[in-house]
Amino acid sequence: MDLSVTNLSCARGGLPVLEGVSFTLSPGKALLLRGPNGIGKTTLLRTLAGLQPALDGTVSVPAESIAYAAHADGLKATLTVTENLRFWARVFGTDGVQNALDAFNLNDLADRMAQNLSAGQKRRLGLARLLVTGRPIWVLDEPTVSLDVASVALFGDAVKAHLAGGGMALIATHIDLGFDAEVLDVTQFKAAPQRLDDFDEAFA
Repeated sequence: MDLSVTNLSCARGGLPVLEGVSFTLSPGKALLLRGPNGIGKTTLLRTLAGLQPALDGTVSVPAESIAYAAHADGLKATLTVTENLRFWARVFGTDGVQNALDAFNLNDLADRMAQNLSAGQKRRLGLARLLVTGRPIWVLDEPTVSLDVASVALFGDAVKAHLAGGGMALIATHIDLGFDAEVLDVTQFKAAPQRLDDFDEAFA
């Protein structure tokens, strides 16, 4: 079960940002997306996750196999750490709450409401949700924002365990996450500038 992307083109605000993106991600492998801010990494990830339509090309991936995590932590403020994980476990029909607490060093915070967590603790809890989705493909946009060095290491260990179990990870990041991964610089797929006669059509 691979994630296969062929000649994918995607847009932001009606304007093409990337075109001709092609790659294959296999079980047990991670792929890191690189490129300057604004190049289109987030747009690409959102397109792959099915949150916006592609302009062209194909994404071949089994249904309901992707877990997507971006800048928002997706937490229920008035639920505790454990209750948040149980909520998402029920949504996905899985378990693994204790494993998620262990993996992201959240046991001491298990009974604390999410609204009372620090930014880094919220991020750890947001990432811990990945472990209760049961989904094999993690699509992550700058997952280490707000994390200190120790927490980045916890995240790296969680990804390594996921890969060892046959999972896959596609991650937009600028930092070294501490595990082996291929790197794809999306700058090579930057869309050609719009012609002036296409300008009105882009906003139609």
